[in-house]
Amino acid sequence: MKKTTRVCLIAEIGMNHNGSMEDARKLIDAAVKAGADTVKFQLHIAEAETLPNAPMPPYFNLEPRYQYFKRTAFNFRQWSQLKKHCERKGAEFLVSPFSVEAVRILEKLKIKRYKIPSGEVTNLAMLEAIAKTKKPILLSSGMSSWKELDQAVRTIKKYNNKLTLLQCTSSYPLAYKEVGLNIMLEMKKRYNLPVGLSDHTMSPFSAFAAVTLGASIIEKHFALSRKMYGSDAKHSLEPVEFSYLAEGVRAIEKILSSPVDKDQIARQMQGMKRIFQKSIVSVVDIPKGTKLNPSMLGIKKPGTGLSPSKFEEVVGRRVARDVPKDTVLKEEDLNA
Repeated sequence: MKKTTRVCLIAEIGMNHNGSMEDARKLIDAAVKAGADTVKFQLHIAEAETLPNAPMPPYFNLEPRYQYFKRTAFNFRQWSQLKKHCERKGAEFLVSPFSVEAVRILEKLKIKRYKIPSGEVTNLAMLEAIAKTKKPILLSSGMSSWKELDQAVRTIKKYNNKLTLLQCTSSYPLAYKEVGLNIMLEMKKRYNLPVGLSDHTMSPFSAFAAVTLGASIIEKHFALSRKMYGSDAKHSLEPVEFSYLAEGVRAIEKILSSPVDKDQIARQMQGMKRIFQKSIVSVVDIPKGTKLNPSMLGIKKPGTGLSPSKFEEVVGRRVARDVPKDTVLKEEDLNA
């Protein structure tokens, strides 16, 4: 068993800030405090990515999508401030672009890597623009077929970027039977690339399973409260829940990277063995020189004498002294 690489925990704030810089900072602070390594936002430019009459997703239809993106958009100065705030808190600032125009803004911000969201897998022009930056890429697979994912991976691989694939099922909220960790494992085998999980279930359990199977990235939606306004808030983990996720993932990392020597542990357990294991004992008074038969012997605590595993060897031997009832037998009590 080799030491595992630290799993990157991404708190996906997305649009849960609702256009408020104050809430965005609070979300960063809460995510870092809850154990996130990376805090992720979404950079939407309404006029570059959607028609004014484009439908909203079924789980959020409180205002038109175009209007929602316009109203909640940050300007370059605000994005710069959020990036600096993340970095001051010791977290990576990550943003998902949804257009080539958004990629240009992120390049000016000098972000370290890109997260390509599930709905952009077939947006090859944007994938090319991102890949040409030569920066690491996380590619989410939630809406794609194998054919579409194959094409996206080929497009990115032309530029030799460090690529990690995230299994994702784009349902909100997600049922356990739809998580698809088998797909995560198939992606790892199919593309020979690192893999992770972008998880839309409402608990940490799928993430725990993914880490045991080799996920190097876990992404979960994050909100201060599921009562916040927005398209993803009600499907997000709250700070206490994210803390539990982080605690569990770090524990699993420790477990997976800590091989145990069975014989060494057994040696360390000698005190416990004396208390909890058993010995061969006399169940009657046995005079010196008596040949032992099974009816004279029992197996009882403590484990300070001859092991029960030697029972058949002890039967037929003679006692070297008078042995009272309820005596723990030792080798010196028997003749050779």
